[in-house]
Amino acid sequence: MTKILIIGAGRSSSSLIEYFLSHAKTYQWYITIADSNKLAVESKIIHYKEVASSVAFDISDSLLREELISQSDFVISMLPAFMHGQVARDCVRLGIHLATASYVSEEMKVLNEEAKSKNILLLNECGLDPGIDHASAMKVIHHIQEQGGVITSFKSFCGGLVAPESNDNPWGYKFSWNPRNVVLAGQGTAQYIENGKLKFVPYNRIYTQIQTIEVDGFGNFDGYANRDSIGYKDSYGLNNISTMLRGTLRMPGYCKAWNVFVKLGLTDDTYKIKHANSLTYTDLLESFLPQGKGIVKERLVSFMGNEIDQEVIDKLEYLELFSYKPIMLKEGSPAELLQNLLEEKWVLKSGDKDMIVMQHQFEYRLGEQMKKMNSSLVVVGDDEVHTAMAKTVGLPLAIAIKNFLTDKYKLYGVQIPVVKEIYEPMLTELELLGIKFIETEN
Repeated sequence: MTKILIIGAGRSSSSLIEYFLSHAKTYQWYITIADSNKLAVESKIIHYKEVASSVAFDISDSLLREELISQSDFVISMLPAFMHGQVARDCVRLGIHLATASYVSEEMKVLNEEAKSKNILLLNECGLDPGIDHASAMKVIHHIQEQGGVITSFKSFCGGLVAPESNDNPWGYKFSWNPRNVVLAGQGTAQYIENGKLKFVPYNRIYTQIQTIEVDGFGNFDGYANRDSIGYKDSYGLNNISTMLRGTLRMPGYCKAWNVFVKLGLTDDTYKIKHANSLTYTDLLESFLPQGKGIVKERLVSFMGNEIDQEVIDKLEYLELFSYKPIMLKEGSPAELLQNLLEEKWVLKSGDKDMIVMQHQFEYRLGEQMKKMNSSLVVVGDDEVHTAMAKTVGLPLAIAIKNFLTDKYKLYGVQIPVVKEIYEPMLTELELLGIKFIETEN
């Protein structure tokens, strides 16, 4: 019997956990789920006691962490990305395979050679974005190249949004994954290539330099550059490409309103505000504004100038930023205080559905012709638990692990789903589960 350890059972893990539980008898798997909330895990495995168990887990408990990993054949870390390093080091030292849905970190890269020498798989970037984006893009890239085509431009955008039928707030957004990641999104400098030239967009301009992305049947979205796109030239085998950009999608108007928080400094996570619960959110907003005359709203409008309009004001009013709503946290960084407010306002209510939207845009030369093609994916969740985010993060990871455990591929060291052995069977099964791209030639 193959022993699988899943560490972390948060909001993005529900579909992955269900996949392993429902296939456990077929493949003779035993599933151990380790999470700080043992009771929540118990409710998920109540009908699978023969093949699953739960463990109360704290990542800082090194003895328990090592014990659980050493008793496993494969470890899946669904922890926040910054926690993967400790798990990965234990896995490599103990000779256990590991998979995550997160970006390959420097900590992970350092372990590559040792993992290869021990025939240990360190599978990363195998969720939604990164993950499905890699797999689906590489399928098209390889197809074009096999026809003799040369790709000159590749742009890829993805967003975790709220489905139209559940879109009942002016931001057009509700949390379907880690709220902290949403609040801290865009920090650092985005890097990409456009028309053969390097482009850098610092954080203070990320939400002002947006593109309009149209998806058939779902309208327009705001797209902004995300992280380092340049590094994926090598991963995708597109070293001579003229334009390479990966970005994030939001509903129209979101970026303009979020830019208020960026410009004020409300997404700063580098220091703590003590005795925050003695303040209101209006006090907090005022504390970041320069001295001036008038009420807070008027001073904010003056501070933002032409970067604010009535639609932005409506979004801020929805958050009660001008109504002296009390801050409940005793202490926190500006980002943490903002997150606490947003978690109240942007919650998926009972019956709410989220939505994943992804689009790849290709331009390529085939013979004497220049061609364009879009490959688009839209997935709508079932409810506030069985979300589109959970499906698209958890299922590709689960499928790729199953295929490894059933000898569909044997690759070791740090891997991402850009090779056919991983992405072809993964995409085939995802299509059977309703996660399918639509390709259109322009």
